[in-house]
Amino acid sequence: MSQEQWNAVDRYFTDQLAPADEALSAALAANDAAGLPAIGVAPNQGKFLQLLARIQGARTVLEIGTLGGYSTIWLARALPEDGKLISLEYDPRHAEVARANLAHAGLDKIAEVRTGPALETLPVLVAEGAGPFDLVFIDADKQNNPHYVEWALKLTRPGSVIIVDNVVRNGAVSDADSTDASVQGTRRAIELLAEHPRLSATAVQTVGSKGYDGFALAHVLA
Repeated sequence: MSQEQWNAVDRYFTDQLAPADEALSAALAANDAAGLPAIGVAPNQGKFLQLLARIQGARTVLEIGTLGGYSTIWLARALPEDGKLISLEYDPRHAEVARANLAHAGLDKIAEVRTGPALETLPVLVAEGAGPFDLVFIDADKQNNPHYVEWALKLTRPGSVIIVDNVVRNGAVSDADSTDASVQGTRRAIELLAEHPRLSATAVQTVGSKGYDGFALAHVLA
């Protein structure tokens, strides 16, 4: 199987099951025009996140890592009119683009983008009494993944879902001797998901337009 074939299959699934609309296309165009890295979720992955949020019956979502807000749009569209999504973004320029994209999509009343290092903004959320969040999507700097999982546990409830993206690292996650900080951070996060008594988790490998990767999915227990 080649990358070209993976791309073709992704295009087929996207065209059939997750077709673009004006707001999604505009968000991708705005992200590209602003020079944001093309590392957001693929359309079929965005639809997958949206379906997970809907199946969960989510009313509140926390996203760690906004980029240009493409995944944020998919997730926010799963929420009811009185729902709330908070997305945390380190880069002020990325956050500005995301806010504009969310406003263009008519979701700025539901989705809020907060700027700053997530390890600084997460304690603020706890202090504010934010949450509990029904779903947490972690897609930020991978070396801090274990910290993000720990904070997610403080901001969720029994029954909540935690998703950690990009856990396969092109297969490098299985290399215990890797010197890559993102690999080691991801491995520590997986170990935390495995060992924590309040979590039941699994991980799934994926291939597609974003290459060879995958995600971890955890259910918060009582």
